[in-house]
Amino acid sequence: MIIVKENHAFDNYFGRFPGADGDPNLPTASDPPSTDHPHDHASWLKRATGATKEQYGQPNIPNYWRYAQQYTLCDKYFTAIAGPSTPNHLMLIAADSPIINNPHYRDPINIQPPFNLPSLPANLEKAGLTWRNYGGYAQGYITALKGSKNNVEATQFATDAAAGKLPSVSWLYGPTGLSEHPVESVRAGQKWTADQVDAIVKGGLWPNTMIFITWDDWGGWYDHVTPPLVEKWTDGTQFTYGTRVGCLVLSPYAKAGYISHTQHSHVSLVKFCETTFGLQPINARDRAADDMSECFDFKQKPLAAPGPAL
Repeated sequence: MIIVKENHAFDNYFGRFPGADGDPNLPTASDPPSTDHPHDHASWLKRATGATKEQYGQPNIPNYWRYAQQYTLCDKYFTAIAGPSTPNHLMLIAADSPIINNPHYRDPINIQPPFNLPSLPANLEKAGLTWRNYGGYAQGYITALKGSKNNVEATQFATDAAAGKLPSVSWLYGPTGLSEHPVESVRAGQKWTADQVDAIVKGGLWPNTMIFITWDDWGGWYDHVTPPLVEKWTDGTQFTYGTRVGCLVLSPYAKAGYISHTQHSHVSLVKFCETTFGLQPINARDRAADDMSECFDFKQKPLAAPGPAL
């Protein structure tokens, strides 16, 4: 279960979390945020002077903080791309992106979607496994996934989960107004996320479900950790990795109250699914990626499900 929210860097949400590698001394941001900060690739390159140095604390995002206290929080989890949403969404389903910025209708035809990319959903189907995209748009940017009956509205998730009927892998994206994309309310967005987790518990799926909650891109917010340079874009600037974002790991077998300092990225979630279901890698990125296994202890006494949303 991969829950993708929007546009908040690690320090912006978890900089004050005890024990995490965060900058706790930034001013408190308004809720909702006052503006949608520039967060394209060009803005990312100028983030040292252009990023917004503000953050939220536990009162703003109480469900995320209690999940971090009960289960696992990753503080070295990087976005895959040094840019905005769409290329990072593609990385979360295909471990690849032919673009570094969100596509635009004036772009050359070869960098307009749909893209003919191999993907994790397609590989799941080939292996006889199931998947569903709840509310995401990037699946429609991949030729083989566009128009699939597995692309449904985000509102369908809570119904499916509460009925105990989720596929092998689910991607869930917050609907407009609840995705946490500025200028949407942070408090309302995190409550919506917790409601979806509650639906999983209600449906009796907690004992055998792994839940990852992450954020697609940095959103123009400051983060004090410099991302490693692994790949360069066609102009020689940084392609991989982008800014740190939070990643919460919820499971009966997630390490309790644990902060993972191991380097992870969006591609790690693709690799986790491949490891779990015995799938072959899509490309060199997921072949080399870690698979999030450091966040789990399958020998521990199973952890209880989280309480109701706050």
